[in-house]
Amino acid sequence: MTESKGLGKRERIDRSRARAWMLQIHYRWEACGREGTLRESLAATTATRRLSPRRLPYVRQVLTLLEENAEAVDRALQKALENWRLERLSTIDRAIVRVAATEILFVEEVPPKVSIQEAIRLAEMYGGPDSPRFVNGVLDALYKAQAGPRA
Repeated sequence: MTESKGLGKRERIDRSRARAWMLQIHYRWEACGREGTLRESLAATTATRRLSPRRLPYVRQVLTLLEENAEAVDRALQKALENWRLERLSTIDRAIVRVAATEILFVEEVPPKVSIQEAIRLAEMYGGPDSPRFVNGVLDALYKAQAGPRA
């Protein structure tokens, strides 16, 4: 599955790695008690870690969208969570679904199914044993709710 017909292999790899950076930045932000903003957490991260200049614009774009639309993202995720509260998710799983949900809801050039597959990959790499299946279920429910009966 390709992200966009206009993106080459290098750009797809950059976006995949950018998502891993977003996960780390979100995790850092939550681990610090949600002090400051995601953009400030990004600045703190880039002050001590080297983030490729090719990846930085996409990281900045999605984190800014998440920050500006945090309530809408969390509301949409809460509707997709069955018998769970967003606050009960592990920090990693919560970060993964928030980043992917932001892409699904606000980044039109990324097909939702790509966002879901990328989130599953992150869950496989960084989450617990049940994370990939859980992330898939939540994001699939979010996607179907957004797409309507055709999904």
